[in-house]
Amino acid sequence: MSKLKTLFIALSFFTTAAIATDLTIYKSPYCGCCTAWAEQIEEAGFNVTVVEQENNNALRKEYGITPELTSCHTAIVEGYAIEGHVPVNDIKRLLREKPAILGIAVPGMPASSPGMDVPGNTDPYQVIAFRKDGKKHVYNQYNMD
Repeated sequence: MSKLKTLFIALSFFTTAAIATDLTIYKSPYCGCCTAWAEQIEEAGFNVTVVEQENNNALRKEYGITPELTSCHTAIVEGYAIEGHVPVNDIKRLLREKPAILGIAVPGMPASSPGMDVPGNTDPYQVIAFRKDGKKHVYNQYNMD
């Protein structure tokens, strides 16, 4: 392989790797666990914008997030809704696979989920995928024996 071609491949890899995906998180200004989750998402390489607001109900309605899916914050990334403390690997999988869904959610605030990180807690929880027609399915699950 020529040196020029090797250089081009190397530069292409680094250029692609350096481009961060934009993610906007909508959260209460008083919620520390939302801030902790946003920090973990940013550390994973996302370009995070935080919008502090008291109520996400209109945003949730717009993105098809039903009451049983709600948590303490809502994020939007590449047109998908991310509700609650969804692990970063599930977000990356979503963006890689690009399924025909509205988004994914971790309902409530499980103590063992990212951002909550209660020491020693292994409470099980699920990541739920949801569609425009209201159908839902388990996208991933954690600490399930």
